[in-house]
Amino acid sequence: MQLTQRCQYALRALFELARKAETSPDDPVLPSGEIARSQAIPKRFLDGILLELRKAGFVDSRRGKAGGFYLARPGAEISVGQIVSFYNGPMTPVDCREKTPQACPLRGCCVFQSVWDEARVALEGVYNAISLAELVARERRFFPR
Repeated sequence: MQLTQRCQYALRALFELARKAETSPDDPVLPSGEIARSQAIPKRFLDGILLELRKAGFVDSRRGKAGGFYLARPGAEISVGQIVSFYNGPMTPVDCREKTPQACPLRGCCVFQSVWDEARVALEGVYNAISLAELVARERRFFPR
């Protein structure tokens, strides 16, 4: 399963907001331009992504001179898996179980089905076990400033 560029940008933007929330809990707001610069995300893409994340309840925004975006809930409550699922859909390596005319003719009697299920469970386990807060802690451990 490969993550879309949009999903990667969303993860990096949320990480930046989680970092800001930890370092400045009294003022966790960041303007989109600052997020774009810090995470090397083209601002025109980031603005659309932040609106999607706001509609999905991951971030909120504040207008005005000191406006910008902030996490809608604590970083410990937002997992990488939630973001990946939001942007990429199910974490299945193969869509052979789809009930479409193009579905695999071996659906239901294929030995690989269990392999795909195991891969999905493993991937979900990794992504769902890592929160934005955990990523911020990892950055502190591995890349001290």
